[in-house]
Amino acid sequence: MPNETYPKFCPVAMAASLLEPRWTMLVLCEIWSGSTRFNEINRGVPGMSPGLLSKRLRELEANGLVTRSEDGPGGHAEYLATQMAEELKPLIMGLGNWAHRNIDCNLSLASLDARMLMWKIRGKIDLMEMPRRKSVIQFILNDTPQGTQNYWLVAKPGEETDLCFTDPKHAVDLYIVSKLRDLTAAWMGHARFETMIGDGRISLIGHDLLARTLTKWLVRSSFADQAPPQEPEPDDRVAAAAGNRPGQG
Repeated sequence: MPNETYPKFCPVAMAASLLEPRWTMLVLCEIWSGSTRFNEINRGVPGMSPGLLSKRLRELEANGLVTRSEDGPGGHAEYLATQMAEELKPLIMGLGNWAHRNIDCNLSLASLDARMLMWKIRGKIDLMEMPRRKSVIQFILNDTPQGTQNYWLVAKPGEETDLCFTDPKHAVDLYIVSKLRDLTAAWMGHARFETMIGDGRISLIGHDLLARTLTKWLVRSSFADQAPPQEPEPDDRVAAAAGNRPGQG
């Protein structure tokens, strides 16, 4: 529905006109998670084109939800949420909590993005629960649309955790081998890491302490504790159900 058809006197309609444009709420969520530079925000919403992100950031700035500062480290522009946007945060997070509790987890696991998942995981690593030295964790995801994909997290005390898409040539301390769907389910709270590991659906190979303390330093999504795990169906059942849907060849 075009914005001009909304009854402008209605506060709900006025709020919707600010937040309805596609990606707007996800951009705000990425800024709230700590991403401030353009490239960081873009990595957190990988399905969004840079041109559309530029447009949405300009709209957010014009609407008083984001400020743009040219004084970031290294001369990079930074985008920061305003107080007006901070008031929105519990409302939008509440919307996410509602969806996490009420929407079938198999629907949310039907369309996954490995890079987005790894970027979110990178931002939730708790360095205080890791060894006081550099730690390198390699994720091997073997059911992505592109086939097996590898990602490396390089964690150092006092520094932001790096996410590498190509081999950084460091000795790997821990290998985490999993299907993308299983890792996403565990991180989002649809299943328990302990259950996935016990069933062999997530394998940990390497540093014993990192493996034993995985659930301490690999912090789950902020939505993970909103509802008991729904135990997503195995891939073969999901595929069978998809094959039996009307109109599917």
